Amino acid sequence: MTNKITLNLITCRTIQQGVAMETGKTSQKYFDAASIIHMHEDDMKKLGIMANTNVKVTSKDGSVVVKAVRTREDLVPGLAHIPMGPWANAIVSAYTYSTGEPCFKGFPVDIEPAPEERIMGAVEIVQTLCYGPDRKPPVRS
Repeated sequence: MTNKITLNLITCRTIQQGVAMETGKTSQKYFDAASIIHMHEDDMKKLGIMANTNVKVTSKDGSVVVKAVRTREDLVPGLAHIPMGPWANAIVSAYTYSTGEPCFKGFPVDIEPAPEERIMGAVEIVQTLCYGPDRKPPVRS
């Protein structure tokens, strides 16, 4: 059992996320479908966690707390994915390599157990990304 592992991350659309978007990005259904990281069972064992444990995912550009789930797709050990959305955007680099499109696939992330940390909601993540963790958005009158 280790405290941290490094995996190759891809972000992608999932059917569950697509269906949940129809209920709204602030809905519980969307939260449940998009605030997760799909991991191979072998990687979860290396990390010393069980399914549905909160983990902190950190890239060179940021970090986010999500729930680790066993993948339903065919992932190999060493590869994980997070559905596209605010949680994935918190760790995807804004650098586009002059293409105008961020690199949503194939970047290293460190994953560590975070069972006591709370998963932020979609609006809270967007506010944190826009205004920083210690600032509040402006109040409109």
